[in-house]
Amino acid sequence: MNITGNKILITGGATGIGLGLTERFIQEGNTVIICGRRESVLKEVTDKYPSVISKVCDLSVEADRLALYDWVADNHSDLNVLVNNAGIQQWMAITDPDFFERAQVEITTNVIAPIHLTSLFINLKSLTTVINVTSGLSFVPLTKAPVYSGTKAFFHSFTLSLQYLLKSNNIEVIEMIPPALNTDLGGKGLHDSAPPVSAFIEAVFQQMKEGKTELTFGFSEMMAKASQEDLKQAFNRLNPVQVP
Repeated sequence: MNITGNKILITGGATGIGLGLTERFIQEGNTVIICGRRESVLKEVTDKYPSVISKVCDLSVEADRLALYDWVADNHSDLNVLVNNAGIQQWMAITDPDFFERAQVEITTNVIAPIHLTSLFINLKSLTTVINVTSGLSFVPLTKAPVYSGTKAFFHSFTLSLQYLLKSNNIEVIEMIPPALNTDLGGKGLHDSAPPVSAFIEAVFQQMKEGKTELTFGFSEMMAKASQEDLKQAFNRLNPVQVP
């Protein structure tokens, strides 16, 4: 991927990893469009970076996804990069009374939405690149976040298929695989001791400059290269047995 001179849509581009990507893509000389549910959060970004274009959109709602695509097709038909970044992580137990309802929201946001957006945006003749943000938990689950881990394992597999399926369309598919980072994903304070987003962004941009299509960092790099025994050990470290 040429990392400059693009017009890029980043879902969830106002916070966390999405904001880190927004800031760096601007720095590299790109036009960036971000979308998210909260207008106030989008405005904070556009106030700080006036070149950023924003669109309020709840990706868990099918009508909003369709409206987002139509808006881009009508107003930004030269968009050439789609970044499927938006996602939610919920720490919960299957015995929670609201487990299924919360799981449905998580699956819709993390799986259904990016599948739908990809199927829509490949109709743009200008599209050259899709970047899917998965997770180190694609390879080994955190059982405190069972549905999130499952959605990311699915998204990893789907991305591998997309890399094959979109070759004939001349669309490059890049998988960006973050480890836990110091963001509010899953809840405030859960990842305060994790590496900063800035270190991850620096690493993956260097990898993109080198032409790589699997972008890893720290824990996710180890998991992407892990043997079955390594994965078992990682699972045990992430999910220690609780003695009653």
